[in-house]
Amino acid sequence: MLADRIEAKWIDAFCEIFERCAVKSSDTAAILSETQSRALNVHLAELALLRMGARPFHVIVPTPRNRHVVPVRSTGASEAIQRLGPVISALQQAGFVVDCTVEGLMHAVETPEILKAGARILVISNEHPEALERMVPDTALEKRVRAAAKMLRATKRMRVTSRVGTALDIDMIGASTVGVWGWTDKPGTLAHWPGGIVVSFPKSGTINGTLVMAPGDINLTFKRYLTSPVKMTLKNDYVVQLEGEGTDAAMMRAYLAAWGDREAYAVSHVGFGMNPGARYEALSMYDQRDTNGTEIRAVSGNFLFSTGANEFAGRYTAGHFDLPMMGTTIELDGVAVVKEGVLQDVFG
Repeated sequence: MLADRIEAKWIDAFCEIFERCAVKSSDTAAILSETQSRALNVHLAELALLRMGARPFHVIVPTPRNRHVVPVRSTGASEAIQRLGPVISALQQAGFVVDCTVEGLMHAVETPEILKAGARILVISNEHPEALERMVPDTALEKRVRAAAKMLRATKRMRVTSRVGTALDIDMIGASTVGVWGWTDKPGTLAHWPGGIVVSFPKSGTINGTLVMAPGDINLTFKRYLTSPVKMTLKNDYVVQLEGEGTDAAMMRAYLAAWGDREAYAVSHVGFGMNPGARYEALSMYDQRDTNGTEIRAVSGNFLFSTGANEFAGRYTAGHFDLPMMGTTIELDGVAVVKEGVLQDVFG
């Protein structure tokens, strides 16, 4: 559907995001990619940095063999660096890192070490640039995401309900919260583009209740709109029962079981999308190879529920689901911030 060629408008979009990241003339910038990276985005990053007068260099590593029993998608935990010391050192010294790996460095094991050295990382989600150009920086969005993250950090309890039967209770005391608006200009921080998401990683033993996905909700690991209901029962963070008679539930049960890892059934993070420019129907507009689904994660008013690793609860696994749900009500200490899928005007 889309041609993989350089377009001036896409260089413009990359320049806009890099300017937000405080890239200036003569700055050194590392472009991290792997052999299976989207070559078009790697090339656009280079051209944009050169247009701005920066001094980019490439770090390219071979995409490692998938040693898991199932395909791995949209984890945010790239395994491309493989703990290679020279690669880590180069990224630490770069100051600014453009991450074009397939899965991204958000949860990669090497990322804390890179950030600790003062580098700032912009993860360019593995999307076709046609999607990226529609979600360029927005100062108003930054302010709202910052306000939402501040509210979540002060929240003691999150309650999520829906007309189809969701009734989820989350103890938020001590949860770690991250707000992402699409760029970072602060040393030692990471952001991803597209942005417009706020998520919290609750402590261990804090999530209980029932979560019901309705037809039209999304399994982003499978890049699929659900066609049948899926009901999950959670006890002390873990999905202890996954019910449903359709293909969606059957696929989820099979994928979770394939890991042979109890932690794959645990909750990773909870949060909601805030980007008014992100479109719910976008997943249907792209071939699967052309989208990573980050836009869907950012759709305003969706409840973003994820299973898998949560380092803040001491849980690690490569199994991961990102499950945006569209018709929920989310209350923070009794204040509705999302009402039946509509983000409320409580963040300015």
